[in-house]
Amino acid sequence: MSNLVTTQKNGSLAKSDRYADFPSWSNWIDRMFNADLPSIMMSNYNTGMTLPKVNIRETADAFYVDMAVPGMKKEDFTIDLDNEVLSISSEKNTENEHVEDNHIRQEFGYASFKRTFSLPEYIEESKIKATYKDGILSVHLPKKEEAKQKPPRTITIS
Repeated sequence: MSNLVTTQKNGSLAKSDRYADFPSWSNWIDRMFNADLPSIMMSNYNTGMTLPKVNIRETADAFYVDMAVPGMKKEDFTIDLDNEVLSISSEKNTENEHVEDNHIRQEFGYASFKRTFSLPEYIEESKIKATYKDGILSVHLPKKEEAKQKPPRTITIS
């Protein structure tokens, strides 16, 4: 076997790895566990709810946490505040009955998520509000008066 010498991007010389064509142990393990399972094993498998997408935006007066959670009701959410940590969670159990070929088939489901956010100390905690409309949960986090952005001003030189 030959030892090839190649030039790297930075201009230095490097020997090629003669075992480069063989997969590493970790790659082999990853490939084994990431392989698609047969559909018969997955047919009744419910993975639950995925972690909702969140947008955080800031205005001069407040922060807004907007979470995309379509198909839910406002009663499905729990919003807690503890030591400047905002937690938004949901836990939902479902049970459905279907009649197929004169047999009653029951389906059970469980879905949950929890997102937490560390808040800055200048949030007016007593004025935090939340609304749910059209699949978007929006939490309004107003800033304390001293933290609100002031408009720019020009200072005259005396």
